[in-house]
Parts: sequence; C-alpha cells; structure tokens
Amino acid sequence: MIVVVGSVNLDLVVRLPRLPAAGETLSATGFTRVPGGKGANQALAARRLGAPVRLVAAVGADPMADEALALLRGGGVDLGGVRTVPGPTTGLALIQVDDAGDTTIAVVPGANAALEIAPADVATADAVLTVLEAPMSAVVVAAEYAPPGAFFALNAAPAMPVPAAVLRRADLVVVNRAEYAALGPESRARCIAVTLGAEGAVLLRDGVEVARAAPPPVHAVDGTAAGDAFTAALVVAMLRGKPDADALRDACAAGALTASRPGAQPSLPTAAEVEETLAAR
Repeated sequence: MIVVVGSVNLDLVVRLPRLPAAGETLSATGFTRVPGGKGANQALAARRLGAPVRLVAAVGADPMADEALALLRGGGVDLGGVRTVPGPTTGLALIQVDDAGDTTIAVVPGANAALEIAPADVATADAVLTVLEAPMSAVVVAAEYAPPGAFFALNAAPAMPVPAAVLRRADLVVVNRAEYAALGPESRARCIAVTLGAEGAVLLRDGVEVARAAPPPVHAVDGTAAGDAFTAALVVAMLRGKPDADALRDACAAGALTASRPGAQPSLPTAAEVEETLAAR
C-alpha cells in the first residue's frame, strides 16, 4: 500500500490564448472546475498505474470537498485518511492555461494548512509519498514514522527549505530545477530525480547521474499535474523493481501524456496508456 500524505484542491481553470502580462486583462476562452491538489493528483496517478493507494489529507466542511474528491473516490483511492476540518474551506488552485500549455498557478491552501497526521497514518505503509503542499509538520511526521524498510518519497514542491532529517530519510526526492536549487547540498546525498520540462529528466544517486530520459513527443495542452504524474509513475516503477533507466522512462511518458490533455486529475494516464506510448517510440 502506498500512503500519500498531501493536499486536496479544487482547481479553477481559465483558458487563455496567452498568459497575461502584469496589469493586463484578457478575455478567457474557457473555464472549468477540476479536482486537483498535488497529493490527490499523485494518489490518483499511482492508483491508475495499478498500485493500491490510501490518501491522508484534509478538506473543508463544504460542497467543494465532494467535488474535489469525486475522481479519487471513483478511481478506487482509499479515502479513509481524509479528514474534514471545521473552519477553513477546501483548498483551491487558481490556474491560467494558455494555448501552448503553459500555466500560472496560485494556491489557496484552505483546509490543507490544517492537516495533522499521527504515526498510525503511515504505520502500515509499504511506501509513503508526500509533497510540500502539506504542512511541513505533517511531512516531518510522515518521514519520522514511515516504517523501517518502507520506501519514502518526497516531491519537494512547491520550493521551500526542507529539514535535513526528512531528506536523509528519503529514498527518492523529486524536484524541478528551481526546487533542486532550493533544497541545498543536503539533497545530493540521496537519490534525486530532477525534471527538466521538455528535455525530460535525470536521476542522480549520491550526486552522480545514473539515468537520463526524454519524454515522448506530444502536443502540450496543459502542464497541470504533469509533475505529479511523473512522480507517481517513478515511485510505482521503483517499487516494482524496475532499473533506473526504465523507471525514468515510465515517469517521463506519464508526465508527457498528462501534459497532452486538459485538467489535472482527468488527464492522468493509466498503466496501459503509458506502456502503449513507450512501445510506440
């Protein structure tokens, strides 16, 4: 069982021909409400890739919670660890997407900021995956109480300093270029995957590059959740014992497929889609 400790958001997505400049107003070409949040996205991505998954997260006592959890519930993610907290609303993400698939994202944490976890939440996990949209206190508990021998992965996004003890516990850290720089030198002591956008990704062990992969060619539609699909696919592949190069190729394919479709969770690929994409290369 993969236990994901993370965030749940409802994404409010505006489509535009291009992203506006500071102070500029543009007319949108579309608007949708889509389930999202880095923790929820990664939980559903791992489930669609065939792994059993439980999500530990927080939502508000509002109608948005049901909307934000709908695809997770329908996709078979165990939501027994999702708490409803009084007061704050369910998290929101305000997303602008242009015709090239580029995005700007502003997150309103809401109930995510109130997430508190206990050691029992991760005590029986075979693997724990967490993100920095969850409070750092929850990330620290997840790292400290993940069972000995359990795989612990951190998607260190959004960029912020991470306690050295969390990085030392991590069997895998996933970051983009900016997030990698924010981690500092401590991160280089463990396994780390650095995503490079259209260039693909590299995998480092003890600071040494051990694998590099490029994504399959796709027409970019919406980059939202592409990094989440990458992270989940890499974790699932590593748990299945795939060699580093193969695991990284799986992850790049999952991320590219996600970027080729609109929305966060609706765009996440299945294992069959990833395998088909890799077979066609």
